[in-house]
Amino acid sequence: MNKFIYLSVLALSLSGLTGCASANPVEVPAGIDHAPYERLLQKYVNDRGLVDYKAWKASAEALQALHEYTAKFASGGPFATGTEKAASLINAYNALTLQWILDSYPVKSIKDTSNPWGAKRHPVGGRVISLDEIEQDTLRPQVGFRTHAVLVCAARSCPPLWNHAYSADKLDEQLDDRMRAWLARNDLNHFVPAEKRVELSKILSWYGKDFEKAEGGLRAVLAKYAPAQYADFLKSDYRLGYASYDWSLNEQ
Repeated sequence: MNKFIYLSVLALSLSGLTGCASANPVEVPAGIDHAPYERLLQKYVNDRGLVDYKAWKASAEALQALHEYTAKFASGGPFATGTEKAASLINAYNALTLQWILDSYPVKSIKDTSNPWGAKRHPVGGRVISLDEIEQDTLRPQVGFRTHAVLVCAARSCPPLWNHAYSADKLDEQLDDRMRAWLARNDLNHFVPAEKRVELSKILSWYGKDFEKAEGGLRAVLAKYAPAQYADFLKSDYRLGYASYDWSLNEQ
């Protein structure tokens, strides 16, 4: 099943999970040091969230550093809780996605790889899990709609990959900042006051129920996080639409 169809189904079947406890959430070891991951992001990810996969793939040292980092997630307890758990799982999802692309590189799209989201191939928290288990079973229930601003599935239409690691002590601020950064990208979201319309990332449609569960719904989310110059416009009546999704690799 391709990601578009899969997400469309999930938007219907899993929409009620946000804010509820998952039956089998992914656990993650406590005390993981994310500094090695941040150093890799700083070296290979630019300010637009694009990745220099070619240079990363060419460096055996950098590939080994990423594998050593993701291996930290494999062990069992003691497990992290609260914002430490959420921050670590966001980092894990993005790092494991990067690792999967690098292992598969050269590739034009993550959709050209074998079952990237559903396959149980990642040792995390004492068991082997899929990326979907991190996103659907754990982060969406814990973090809510802001999950979708920080998980990056290696496509150009994904929210921009942040070239820093997420941290427990600053997570709430970081989630808000990444929501603003995502909505400010006019190649991903378009605010057109002259035509009284907004064209958003398809993610906000696929996961519309998550955004509607926010206080005031999707329009309140836009009013809070969209660029300040649109504040008055977003208090008025406007049409909502969604842009097509570009699945090509988020490569520099």
